[in-house]
Amino acid sequence: MKRRVVVTGMGALTPLGNSVGETWEGAVAGKSGIGPITKFDSTAFKSRIAGEIKNFDPTQYVDKQDARRLDDFILYAIAASEMAMNDAALKINPAVAERVGVIVGSAIGGLATMESEIRLLFDSGPRKISPFAVPSILANLASGHVSIRFGAKGPINCAVTACAAGTSAIGDAYKTIAYGDADAMITGGVEAAITPLAVGGFCAMRALSTRNDEPLKASRPFDQGRDGFVIAEGCGILILEELSLAQKRGARIYAELIGYGTSSDAFHMAAPPPGGEGAARSMQAAIKDSGLSASDIDYINAHGTSTPLNDLYETQAIKTVFKDHAKKLMVSSTKSMTGHMLGGTGGAEAIFTIKAIENGIIPPTVNLENPDAECDLDYVPNTARKAQINTGMSNSFGFGGVNAVLIFKKYSS
Repeated sequence: MKRRVVVTGMGALTPLGNSVGETWEGAVAGKSGIGPITKFDSTAFKSRIAGEIKNFDPTQYVDKQDARRLDDFILYAIAASEMAMNDAALKINPAVAERVGVIVGSAIGGLATMESEIRLLFDSGPRKISPFAVPSILANLASGHVSIRFGAKGPINCAVTACAAGTSAIGDAYKTIAYGDADAMITGGVEAAITPLAVGGFCAMRALSTRNDEPLKASRPFDQGRDGFVIAEGCGILILEELSLAQKRGARIYAELIGYGTSSDAFHMAAPPPGGEGAARSMQAAIKDSGLSASDIDYINAHGTSTPLNDLYETQAIKTVFKDHAKKLMVSSTKSMTGHMLGGTGGAEAIFTIKAIENGIIPPTVNLENPDAECDLDYVPNTARKAQINTGMSNSFGFGGVNAVLIFKKYSS
């Protein structure tokens, strides 16, 4: 029998703010976190804008030595996990440690460290490579450091499913609790890949927006003038618990996680298939897992990257799954404000979905000035909307054809 899983804590670092509160307030206000790249000299790049985390001080969470040694993606995961653990008031003692696990997804891991150590290798020779290089590069080291920090000795893993990594991680953590392998999980996604290689690589693919003179308007999902996504960094972490455990300790319950679906396009390394049939199957799988009907879904936090094919095919996939109900759904892309945080996106967008359910407010899709005629759903354009929401879906799709979908529900005993 599948056990019930609830969300009891949240933590976030995003281009909109260095906490869940700041991030949510920015989203409701329709604020954009996009600006010129400051992490390196981007003068020679076609795309020179990004969603960067601002004014983050890692020494609030680790000592100065670790702040220098650890890659930013690990530091972000530690910080957001501490926020989430404090929010949940969850204490891991020896009696429960083996029943608390960690799954934090990342598409790329420590790319900035990899680039800097490669430069050292070729400029100064192998003796200059740091002994901390490899542990700062490996994608699973976010999960590793979080586990060590809090003494979580249960199941540990790392989803590396490109831009679906955060959602895949949360889905896997949900299943881990639901089927009895853990009682609580620290889970989400993280990315810190605003680096020359990542930006240059995406530029070479012509995937990024080149609206460099208007960074606040560059990410424009479902708009006729969209010209690519805006790369970003960020982290979103949830604390998931089995319901009776959360009730026993009097935890605050934000929402219940009731469904997870995943599928493969088996089509192309980067492009979605026409009609988004793989995305549709993942949404259908999540709905089936939830035990609900498609008509029970009130809101979708869309993958909505601001690329021509993704926005069109996601729209078509939603129509396939929801049929007549598609026109009644509220759909928004918070990437219009945060940019695309790659593997961190699923964690942050799960939080947006939960906060929408909690507060009865749908974050908007900003910069939707001239809607694409073929993108004709209710995308909550430009201004947040008050609405009663009982269930919300969060979509994430990634390179390699991976699709991952979560469904959250307003908690009721």
